[in-house]
Amino acid sequence: MDPDDTDPFRLIPARIHEVQGQGRHVFAIFQAARHGGPVFWIRPLRSRWMPYPRGLPKGLPGRLHLVRTRSETDLLWSAEETLRAAPTGFVLAEPERPLSLTAGRRLQLAAEAGGTTGLMLIREGAGSNATESRWHCAPVPAPQRGMATQRWTLVKNKRGLLGDWLLDWCPHDARPRLLDAAEMPGVVLNRL
Repeated sequence: MDPDDTDPFRLIPARIHEVQGQGRHVFAIFQAARHGGPVFWIRPLRSRWMPYPRGLPKGLPGRLHLVRTRSETDLLWSAEETLRAAPTGFVLAEPERPLSLTAGRRLQLAAEAGGTTGLMLIREGAGSNATESRWHCAPVPAPQRGMATQRWTLVKNKRGLLGDWLLDWCPHDARPRLLDAAEMPGVVLNRL
């Protein structure tokens, strides 16, 4: 992220980013909606969770292509190939094992070659040193019924500052609503 960028959630293009935490799927859908063109979501075949088309942001279901793989090797290969493909707009992948430095570097090179941005949905502590940025995302108990509050923390950033934000985002809204910690009693934002 550029220090003078006014959008704190913008991902550097043609690079690989990571997201971890219980809110990682919400962050992934948010990012997929922001990127134009075809979106590829690469998941293990045995994974039971699936995105529900009617719950996705407007315009995303028609651009979303689910790829289900039988092995981790197939998942990483599929991610590399879709990142390299010029018409791809955005790639999401859910590796089950920690990414090695070699795997992370291969994904970065593929993203650069195709000019495509990728987001790896990883388990806690399973990231690669090669990644551009790493986010931790988690739901936060909302003070009132009907709110879907999230805490998104940028915990790694090769290009600058880190950050911690509280926000409400509904998939049918174009922009998230940033919250002040004063609106959320009992929640303390990290001053990074």
